[in-house]
Amino acid sequence: MACSNIISAFRRIPWLGCLMLSLLSMGVVRAATPLEGAWRIARPGDTPQQLLQDFRSGTLARFDPAMLQQFPRENLGSWVVLAPQPPWIDEERVLAIYPPPAGVVTVYPSATGVGEPLSSRDFSAPTHGNGRLAWYVPTNQSASAPIVLKFEPTTTVAAPVRFDLQPWGEYLQQDAGWLVFASACFAVMLAMVLMALCFSLMLRDVTYAWYAGYILCYALIQGAQSGFLFHPMEWHWLSDVTPALEAMATAASVAFASLFMVRFCELQRYAPLLRVLIGGLAVCMATLVVMQGSRIGLLQQGMRLLLNPLLLLGATLLSIAAIIAAARGSRHAWFFLVGWVPLLALTAISSAQMNGALPGLGWINQAALGVGAFEAIVLSLGLADRALVLRRDRDTVRVLAERDMLTNAFNRRAWIERAEKALAGDPALSLAALFMDLDHFKQLNDHHGHSAGDHALTAVASALETELRPTDLLGRYGGEEFVVLLTGATVAQAMQVATRLCRRVHRLEIPVDDGEQRLTISIGIAMRIEGDTVASLVDRADQAMYKAKLGGRNRTFLHRVATPHASRPRLHVIDGKSA
Repeated sequence: MACSNIISAFRRIPWLGCLMLSLLSMGVVRAATPLEGAWRIARPGDTPQQLLQDFRSGTLARFDPAMLQQFPRENLGSWVVLAPQPPWIDEERVLAIYPPPAGVVTVYPSATGVGEPLSSRDFSAPTHGNGRLAWYVPTNQSASAPIVLKFEPTTTVAAPVRFDLQPWGEYLQQDAGWLVFASACFAVMLAMVLMALCFSLMLRDVTYAWYAGYILCYALIQGAQSGFLFHPMEWHWLSDVTPALEAMATAASVAFASLFMVRFCELQRYAPLLRVLIGGLAVCMATLVVMQGSRIGLLQQGMRLLLNPLLLLGATLLSIAAIIAAARGSRHAWFFLVGWVPLLALTAISSAQMNGALPGLGWINQAALGVGAFEAIVLSLGLADRALVLRRDRDTVRVLAERDMLTNAFNRRAWIERAEKALAGDPALSLAALFMDLDHFKQLNDHHGHSAGDHALTAVASALETELRPTDLLGRYGGEEFVVLLTGATVAQAMQVATRLCRRVHRLEIPVDDGEQRLTISIGIAMRIEGDTVASLVDRADQAMYKAKLGGRNRTFLHRVATPHASRPRLHVIDGKSA
């Protein structure tokens, strides 16, 4: 059921499919100029000229620049030589390194031999490679001249990269495409965050706040890893704190995801034991955030040691909990799984690439942006579905609390509450109360049993509701007694309605005993007067109903307030007999 709802939702959002197709197509463009690559670990005393000699002598390790390759960044770093292959075209070119590596990459043009540092956090660079590092090849450099790069040492993990040597026009086109794609993904994520925060405040439901925190942290992580925070956002103030901020955002995202999942998937109902474990995971991740933000070296080192094991544990635990909750009937656990599984798959592929596997999947980093937007949309649909379910359940509970289970009329408490609101309204509005009691109902129960009595009550309530307007209030006052509040009715109209109700019940022809006696109803009528309360109005209608009983049953009686010129109360006979 949940899966079909998700599929139908995607059909109503056709651009979501386009987003996923764009996600798969990003990063597939190959360099216009084929490259030959070689590399080795840097040694003391190395020079770019020596690297070129080693390259020509074939002593460097060869690799395919179009495939992802990991270069060690410990000690002195690594050297890389990229040699353009024929056909050589003398035109403006750009060397692009994707994804943008952490730290600094120094490029040595063959014409000058002077190194030019490249970094995603270099805001003075003339060429900004959005989502990658970009170096504009000097026009005086030969099209066939090799390019020497040095990956400078850094303490961060060395992620695999690939290289493209593109014509200037192709670079600008791909750069614009990446900007549109990345901006759309971040816009979707931030829009979902703002929506969730608004709903959290309006509905006073912390589940939406946990979701907003999770998606916001994920967007922050992707913004740092893709370089979007630096180019095009150019948030200079984040450049020095990015590693610590990324670690804190990673831990916080798992903490928010854990708290969100506990409530969203209803683990207290479907997996109570795992709920406790996931709650403990959220506490551990929050502790890691505090450790990283403490600026105490020992605590920060401990945070870095614990982060990856806890991430692996958390991903496994959340996945198992979602699967168990879904299998046990949690509707929203399916939404969580649909949004969560692609993210886990990308994380697994990224981990494999760090160990040298799957070098041809160069679009994984860009896919992480698309998957983040996809997950934000899926979980937002799940939250919307959750809100609808909660509203439906609330309405059901309200109906059960206000309606009589047998007749579906308002119960006594709910009828009195609505009648009080009517009396508290416009004092000039005419109101009439009808107090009704079934005649010979005890005799019906004695002869035919209580089941027949229940059927009779149901039939009478249905008949009464059919004769009344939607604005009239029908309630079961107790046992075989019913009450009606007529709004805007004059005395004559109230008498007409009461007479019509008597006739309608009489036409049901419900047998009371084995003879010809049929179930009827006696009705007392009271009009609102100044200073009336619900109790006083119903009490006068009840007195009028007893007068109708004393008058022979199956009739109506109007209660008139005693005045010097009050006329004699009228007793209306329904069955044709005289009063």
